[in-house]
Amino acid sequence: MSTFGSTATPPAASIAPNDCNIQQAGTDGVSAVVWSPTANYLVSSNWDGGVRCWEVQEQGGQIRAMPKAQVTHEQNSSVLDCCFSSDGSTVFSGGTDKAVRMWNMNGQTSGVAQQIGAHDAPVKSVRFLPRTNLIVSGSWDRKLKFWDARSPTPAGVLDLPERVYSMDASDNMLVVACAARQVLTYDVSSTPRQHAVKDSPLKFQSRCITCFPDTTGFAVGSIEGRVAIHYTQKVQGKESFAFKCHRQDSSVYAVNDICFHKQWGTFATVGADGVVNFWDKDNKQRLKGFPPIQRSISCANFNAQGNLFAYSSSYDWSKGSSFHTPATPDEIFVHYVAEEEIKPKKKSGSRR
Repeated sequence: MSTFGSTATPPAASIAPNDCNIQQAGTDGVSAVVWSPTANYLVSSNWDGGVRCWEVQEQGGQIRAMPKAQVTHEQNSSVLDCCFSSDGSTVFSGGTDKAVRMWNMNGQTSGVAQQIGAHDAPVKSVRFLPRTNLIVSGSWDRKLKFWDARSPTPAGVLDLPERVYSMDASDNMLVVACAARQVLTYDVSSTPRQHAVKDSPLKFQSRCITCFPDTTGFAVGSIEGRVAIHYTQKVQGKESFAFKCHRQDSSVYAVNDICFHKQWGTFATVGADGVVNFWDKDNKQRLKGFPPIQRSISCANFNAQGNLFAYSSSYDWSKGSSFHTPATPDEIFVHYVAEEEIKPKKKSGSRR
């Protein structure tokens, strides 16, 4: 295992002084933050049952965010994930009400989001599949279900070996991290087809999984402060590897989320230590390590242009209920990403 390094400075509220603190970010933990693929609309899902949207504006590195609308799940049951359709018109979400829901951004501005599907247990992850225009949901009932938003009957159902802990999709690739460290990959270019099932490259419970933008593999993070870079296709000069991160001295923290920068193929990890790191997997180096903030970071995402990075300062329950402090607000920040922070750097000694 290679070690990229760690950071340790006194905690602040955000990773940088000028980061925009999003208003009306909810009253309980933030489970996901996602950007529209077509505009700077940011949507979050929360444990308080809300799915919220903001319009984000950036000029000269200065950021403003204005609340636009909000919907909920039935009886304000916790929302565990959300995603956009490829045209940015619709948000899909899943949660503890065991429902898959749809929010038309051009119409509904409040109330309970429309139900389009159901599971027999909470829905942990949802993703939109652009090749087929289907929504895939992964649940603790050990099933993947594929939905056409126009029909209440699933277009397909696949059994899983264990509960879904995390899931991601990009183009024709779907990756699912299950309990018992199992990772499944699927080809979803048409009818979903299982490509492989194997144990995670990491020794402990999977916490998050994300496809590479070029779909040649995936990154998976675990509760032990490690990330594995795993190629599912042969890429010349590239090998799978794992590295340590989100560790401070002898303390080990969960890797809560991994998100890739679409332009550069670099990526961010966020963790229970309140740290954001930017990495370059191809050169196996850390590009930027931000100082830890005062709370754990539960989720994060880059916008489509790659110049804005949203992250949540929110308790992730990694230490159980005894460490939960309801009086501390759950917050969402947006960081302006300078190119030098995220663009791959030439290795020292390299020649042009």
